[in-house]
Amino acid sequence: MAIEEIPIDLSGFEPSPEALRLIKEVDRMIDDFDDAGGRKENPLYVPCDPAFLNAAIAFITKRDLPIGRVFCELGSGFGLGVCLAALHGYEAYGLEIDEKLVDASRMLAQRQNIDATFLSGSYFPEGYSAYGGFAGSELLKPESSWSQSDAFHYCPRYEGMDRDTDEIDIFFVYPWPHEHEMMHELFEELASDGAILIAYYGEGEICVYRKTFDD
Repeated sequence: MAIEEIPIDLSGFEPSPEALRLIKEVDRMIDDFDDAGGRKENPLYVPCDPAFLNAAIAFITKRDLPIGRVFCELGSGFGLGVCLAALHGYEAYGLEIDEKLVDASRMLAQRQNIDATFLSGSYFPEGYSAYGGFAGSELLKPESSWSQSDAFHYCPRYEGMDRDTDEIDIFFVYPWPHEHEMMHELFEELASDGAILIAYYGEGEICVYRKTFDD
């Protein structure tokens, strides 16, 4: 398996009125979070640029790149990315380890009348984890991930999600710099052939990848 980067042009993809209302409310939530000292409790929380993410989802949807319409954000924060995907017609899930952010995400979706599912827990399925080495994080896989013949692929499922990971059509991540390669490997490990990865790298840099079979 391998992943290929898909060239993208995000010009002309402006947020809808519903998306603008959503973004405005999340901006207010983040301000309240900062004023209450939430950044001190959770210094690892950094939001992505919603305009870039909305444009990326709109781009790949308009071009019908995903096989289906299931979206999952790994580390969903306040739930903005998940709610944006839902507004674009996706069955949208968010995985977040901070239970306070999960609660805030559910409240956001309810207030905005958006159908989205937020789950409390790690984006590493059972048996997977990461090891922080000198050169960056490395993915640790369960022994049952592949059979000896590579003929059977073990497809995990996140607890509380009604889909196996190979049924997710779009993954979205905003990884730390030392996690880039590890998140690519996790995507290759969990996703089915043809699945899409949207990766936001900060400062307006967003990339779209597709999982493919090696020739």
